Amino acid sequence: MKIKYLFTISLLVFLICLVSCDTKGKDVKKESTGLFPFKQNGKWGYINKKGEIVINPQFDDINYFYFSEGLAPVKIGNRCGYIDKTGKYIINPQFDDACHFSEGLAAVEVGGKWGYIDKTGKYVINPQFDEVYSYGFSEGLAAVGIGGEKKGLFVEGRKWGYIDKTGKYVINPQFDSASFFSLGLAAVAVGKREGYIDKTGKYVINPQFDSAFSFSEGLAAVAIGREIKYDSIPLEIKLGRYGYIDKTGRYVINPQFDSAYNFHDGLAAVYTGGKQNYFRAEGGKWGYIDRTGKYVINPQFDGASSFSEGLAAVNIGGKGTGTPLLAEGGKWGYIDRTGKISINPQFDDAGSFKEGLAEIKIGDKMGYIDKTGRYVWKPTD
Repeated sequence: MKIKYLFTISLLVFLICLVSCDTKGKDVKKESTGLFPFKQNGKWGYINKKGEIVINPQFDDINYFYFSEGLAPVKIGNRCGYIDKTGKYIINPQFDDACHFSEGLAAVEVGGKWGYIDKTGKYVINPQFDEVYSYGFSEGLAAVGIGGEKKGLFVEGRKWGYIDKTGKYVINPQFDSASFFSLGLAAVAVGKREGYIDKTGKYVINPQFDSAFSFSEGLAAVAIGREIKYDSIPLEIKLGRYGYIDKTGRYVINPQFDSAYNFHDGLAAVYTGGKQNYFRAEGGKWGYIDRTGKYVINPQFDGASSFSEGLAAVNIGGKGTGTPLLAEGGKWGYIDRTGKISINPQFDDAGSFKEGLAEIKIGDKMGYIDKTGRYVWKPTD
């Protein structure tokens, strides 16, 4: 199932250099459901916390992995629909693509255009947009993209704006990229610079950054000094330095890191010591800082994820890339908030803990472990 993300040039580079928008849940609102997706013999189903099958494997694909507002998008053949927690179809498969529900609405694609449905499957906003932001509605608004021309991997000339739940533009399409609202602000880009707007579209923090994350726990990671030469093959990128700002745009932690990620559970993963290699930094190490910028866990890991439920996945023995969830080789394990290894590195990939379980991979096979490292569901494919 193809997930739609902002695919302008600036955001593509942002994603490559900083963060992988994957099913580990950076943009997905996870709720407590007690259900976890698993794959067996090429089909997807759901298990409970004990590893017992609740919904038999029958779907060709799933999106966002977890239920949102009681429903989950699934795919049969080339059509997407929505199931409830018993596995019953609430909205029959009929869409080309489907996103999770957020604030009562979900984005769906039909014939290359996106619209929004309610939980009965009725269109509240008819399909009319060329692209939607995967997060969906946040604080009453959703980012949507219109126009543009696809050139290879890129879409040039697309403009982003914000709609309310009736489909009316609250902020007209004018940005080259746009993210979801968090704490009343949204990161947007005009040309090569990114800043933050409020819900009226007024700039609260003027475009001045080369990259800008959404706000999390009162702070946002931003980058300055990054340069991109789009006319070179491969792309030539100067990575710049990352720091953290508050909602006024004031630096709370000065730019000093080769890469950085947002705060979660009071800590943020940061990357230092990397050397430029085309569009990424390599050879550095990841550590964790507190909100003052002080290292709580010194840089020592080759890959890192955000803390969740007291643990964070880290990579040891791999080749650091400056992208939090990406390391070449090595093994993934888990540390506690002191930096002590809680679950020994042994996995080829590892996700964040949710409701006491974490998704892991051995080769291409996916399984689940609890916080002791015990398998609740042994890896299957």
